Amino acid sequence: MIDVRTAMRRTAAEELRARVRAFAEREMASSGADAHCDAWMTSYSAEFSRALGARGWAGMTIPAEYGGPGRTSMERYVVIEELLAAGAPVALHWFADRQVGPALLRHGSPAQRRRYLPGIARGECYFAIGMSEPDSGSDLAAVRTRARRDGEGWRLEGAKTWSSHAHLAHHMLVLARTDPAEDRRAGLSQFLVDLRLDGVQIRPIGTQDGRRHFNEVVFDGVRLDDGCLLGTRGQGWSQVMAELALERSGPERFLSTMPLLRCLLRRTGARPKELGVLLAELRSIRAMSRGVAEALGRGETPTVAAAVVKDLGTRFEGKVVELARDLLPAVPDLASGDEYARLLAEAIVHSPDRTLRGGTNEILRGIVARTAAGV
Repeated sequence: MIDVRTAMRRTAAEELRARVRAFAEREMASSGADAHCDAWMTSYSAEFSRALGARGWAGMTIPAEYGGPGRTSMERYVVIEELLAAGAPVALHWFADRQVGPALLRHGSPAQRRRYLPGIARGECYFAIGMSEPDSGSDLAAVRTRARRDGEGWRLEGAKTWSSHAHLAHHMLVLARTDPAEDRRAGLSQFLVDLRLDGVQIRPIGTQDGRRHFNEVVFDGVRLDDGCLLGTRGQGWSQVMAELALERSGPERFLSTMPLLRCLLRRTGARPKELGVLLAELRSIRAMSRGVAEALGRGETPTVAAAVVKDLGTRFEGKVVELARDLLPAVPDLASGDEYARLLAEAIVHSPDRTLRGGTNEILRGIVARTAAGV
């Protein structure tokens, strides 16, 4: 039997969901913004991000003492579900909101929190993520970017790749090797890097849709002071694992194609059993993702569960594309005035990278297998 407090939380969550849904519809209509698949990667609007911040819907778990609304992780979950389903332009503030804010709350110094968190909560401080490197694939431990001590600071040398919106971001959270170690996962540290510093070069990586969101970022002797080190020197691997749990388990791992699915549902009169099976699968993945969000809200690091969500979620998104093509064939066209043809084209174009970003499915299954084997 549901107790009163649980019922009240559910009611509050649904009221929040209704407000966010109405806001997204209104703001996108007034600005002429179209819904997009993979909007959290490709679609952005500084005005939309600021409007979210003004309503307390950016950096939602940031406490009031650092300029945030101090909401729960599950309230944030409701908000981002609705924004993803709407295909809203959220890419500018996404990475700061999703993982940099929580990383600062967990590992940041008081000075770092005061510097960055208020801007993240306002939807005005943008971060890129510096994990992947050229020629390293999904082997995150193969870090060659180095930060060496230089007087009272550091010198950063190396390169990061697939850094979404680094050309628009103010800062980057960079994983670098600071100390020699036999174990490749040891001797790593994280740094908060101002992308306007001398020695930073940002090079575009084009995508099939003609847009620019990926970048390669090169650090050529970039001077950093000690205040740029996030957390503890040498503990970068454990810090990154906590961030990857956030990156791999959120609704964006199974709702990136939701604008296409919603459009398909609107246009499909009959409801074939294949569509019912797909929606049942969505419900299951969503329940698992919410469980991970609850664990993260308790301060846990559910690495394996997050890996499973990401693996299942990206495969589900592929099934959405396949079913859409079967049930409602159309000529995919990124420039089409027909919403369905455009969304189908977007979903197809981004299909290859869904199973790559955040770690390939093969890497994720390896994490699950090693954990199960106790390795």
